[in-house]
Amino acid sequence: MEYVVARIGRPHGVRGEVTVELRTDDPDQRLAPGAVLRTEPPAGPLTVASARWHNGTLLLTFTEVTDRTAVEALRDTLLLVDVDEEADETDDAWYPHQLRGLAAVTVTGTPLGVVADLLTGAAQDVLVVTGTDGREVLVPFVRALVPTVDVRRRKVVLNPPGGLFAELPGDEE
Repeated sequence: MEYVVARIGRPHGVRGEVTVELRTDDPDQRLAPGAVLRTEPPAGPLTVASARWHNGTLLLTFTEVTDRTAVEALRDTLLLVDVDEEADETDDAWYPHQLRGLAAVTVTGTPLGVVADLLTGAAQDVLVVTGTDGREVLVPFVRALVPTVDVRRRKVVLNPPGGLFAELPGDEE
């Protein structure tokens, strides 16, 4: 299965370096020099020539693209890798496709809805849950609110604060 690890951003300098918006928790391995990445939309495979951090932003160059004009054409292109579905399940890391469709329940087992997606953010990730009432609820993906993810049993346990999934008294419209 393919997984998006980054999105190409704006060029940096004139020698073909680009910024990337990361979508992986292990950029030093996934985007290391020599890594071959597929692209969406298809632009042919890209091989990472160099990777360096600059002011908290990862900058990459590719062997196939060597100047600013060429990398500008790749702006907003997604970089993809194959993922190992049998990876160590003890890690607290999941791919969005592994979470989509999981039942969302409270710590007491009350159904809350179904996980629709995982949004990756700079500060933290957010689970998108379609509630039992059909509303879309955004849940910060932090251990205090999401204490358990059980991909094998197809469920995620949530500990939501009052009002997140149900109206609080006095909140009626």
